Amino acid sequence: MRHLLSPMDFTIEELDKLFDLATDIEQNKAKYAHACDGKILATCFYEPSTRTRLSFESAMLRLGGQVLGFSDAGSSSASKGESVSDTIKVISGYADICAMRHPKEGAPMVAAEKSDIPVINAGDGGHQHPTQTLTDLLTIRSLTGTIGNFTIGLCGDLKFGRTVHSLIHALVRYEGINFIFISPQELRVPDYITEELKAHNIPYEEVTNLETVMPQLDFLYMTRVQRERFFNEEDYIRLKDFYILDTTKMELAKPNMLVLHPLPRVNEISVEVDKDPRAAYFKQAQYGVYVRMALILTLLELV
Repeated sequence: MRHLLSPMDFTIEELDKLFDLATDIEQNKAKYAHACDGKILATCFYEPSTRTRLSFESAMLRLGGQVLGFSDAGSSSASKGESVSDTIKVISGYADICAMRHPKEGAPMVAAEKSDIPVINAGDGGHQHPTQTLTDLLTIRSLTGTIGNFTIGLCGDLKFGRTVHSLIHALVRYEGINFIFISPQELRVPDYITEELKAHNIPYEEVTNLETVMPQLDFLYMTRVQRERFFNEEDYIRLKDFYILDTTKMELAKPNMLVLHPLPRVNEISVEVDKDPRAAYFKQAQYGVYVRMALILTLLELV
C-alpha cells in the first residue's frame, strides 16, 4: 500500500508515468469511465476547500466510483475531540482511499501511519500540497511539452504558501530551473527552502518588485495572501494587495510566458488578464481533475 504525502514520494520516472496516464485520460475519457466501479473515496477536509475537494470528487465520479466524507471539521467528530488517528481507522472500514486536508502540518502523515487504505495529502497547514504540485507540473508539461530549462517567478505569499513550498521541492529535481522569488520582506520563502537550493547549487533570486523581473520569466506563479494564515489582521490588510497582476504588467512579459495560479484568486490577478492567451490558471484547474484521476488509479493499483 502506498500514500502520497509529499511530491517527493514519487520519482521523476514515476511522475512521467503518472502524467502520461493523466494525458491519456484527458484524451480518452470514456476508456476510464468505469475504472473505479465499486470503489469509494473518502474526502476528509478539516479545512475549507472548493477546487481541491471538488476536483477529487469529480475525479472519482468520472472514474465510476463513489464519494463520501465531510467538508469541515465542525461537521465531523473532530468537533467532539476525536483524533485524526481514530478517524482514519474508522474511515478505513468505509472507503478504499482517502484524501485529507488539515490545518495542522503533518496530520496526513499521522493518518497514513494508522491507515489501512491509501492516504493522499490534500494540503496540511502551510507545509505541503502535493496534488496541487502534480497539477502544476502536468500543466507545465502539457502546455510546453517538457519540464525543465526555464525561469519561474513565484509571487505573493511565499512564507505560508504550501503550494509554493511543494512546487519548489518538486522542481529542484529537474534540470535548468531558475527561481525568482517575488514577495514583500515579511512573506519571503522560508530559510529551510533557500538553504536546500544553496545545497544543490540551484540559482535563485529574491526581489520585491514584480515589474523589474517580468521580462525574464517563462512562468509567473501568482499566489494570494492567505488571510487564514495570519495571526494579525492589520498585517493581512497591509499586505493583501501588495501585488496585483494587470494588463499593464503583462505587457512587460515575454509573448509566450504563462501565468499560473493555484486559486482561489482574490485581488492578485485582475479579471482583465483572463482574456490574455497566456493566462493558464483555469486550464490548470482542469488538469487537476485529470492528474487526480491518474493518482487514484495508481494508488489503488488499477493500472
